[in-house]
Amino acid sequence: MKFKYLLKEKLKGKSKELDELLEKLPSGYQKIGDIIILNLDNSLIKFKKEIGETVLKIFKTSKIRTICNKFGEIKGKFREPQIEVIAGDENTITTHTENNCKYRFDVKKIMFAKGNVSERTRIANQVKKNEIIIDMFAGIGYFSVPIGVLSKPKKIYSIELNPISFIFLKENIKINHIHNIEVINRDCREEIDKLVEKNIKADRVIMGYLPPPKEFLLWAFKIIKKNGVLHYEELINTDKEKEEINRVVDYVRKISKENGFDIRLLLAKKVKGYKPRVDHYVFDFMVV
Repeated sequence: MKFKYLLKEKLKGKSKELDELLEKLPSGYQKIGDIIILNLDNSLIKFKKEIGETVLKIFKTSKIRTICNKFGEIKGKFREPQIEVIAGDENTITTHTENNCKYRFDVKKIMFAKGNVSERTRIANQVKKNEIIIDMFAGIGYFSVPIGVLSKPKKIYSIELNPISFIFLKENIKINHIHNIEVINRDCREEIDKLVEKNIKADRVIMGYLPPPKEFLLWAFKIIKKNGVLHYEELINTDKEKEEINRVVDYVRKISKENGFDIRLLLAKKVKGYKPRVDHYVFDFMVV
């Protein structure tokens, strides 16, 4: 039975005012570990506790312990989600599992995009044996963990500035039993400069961050080997897709040439929608 229909049936008759708003109930939800996250319409906020308790009852046989509501846009330097508990356990730390990889984190403090699951495994499956990987914005291990679990790199340098994400990054490496990762709690530019001083070069550099970290491209080219692969993310205006793709390629090529390289586009692919008329894209470049 569809979630919205079931929720409407459970809430119908609770109050006249709520009955008039039932069509505004969300058609779906996000399940992360044992937590459900809703995105309630503003008109339903005054009923959030009642809705949350009802959703908790719907999932009572599914080991769901907490219902949350996303109430605003991602904020701040570390892109914190705006999420509140509306029913159940107040503890918002959970463990989410996908493709044999475990991610433990706090949904109130750390953003986790389930829509990127195929991208996380796609990159991991590209990694060849004994590669050296630089994950410039490692977060809680979004890419580093699946690479460590699903591939056989020589070494992964997972760099993360956010101290909260860094705590969970270390924990996720431990619970996934990965032994070839070095984790660094520092600005990736500073760390790459240190690695370059040690003559370390990368076969693959991952820049998995939005908004696009254009100002960090210089450091990606500082550390990548010739014939290495750069994974870069951007936002593309859907009305001008071809022009926008060319814009990104031209910009990355400009930075590459300033650093003695050129690039060859291997892939430009939509990951998911980002907002109306804007898509999240990933670009794979061979550095030549």
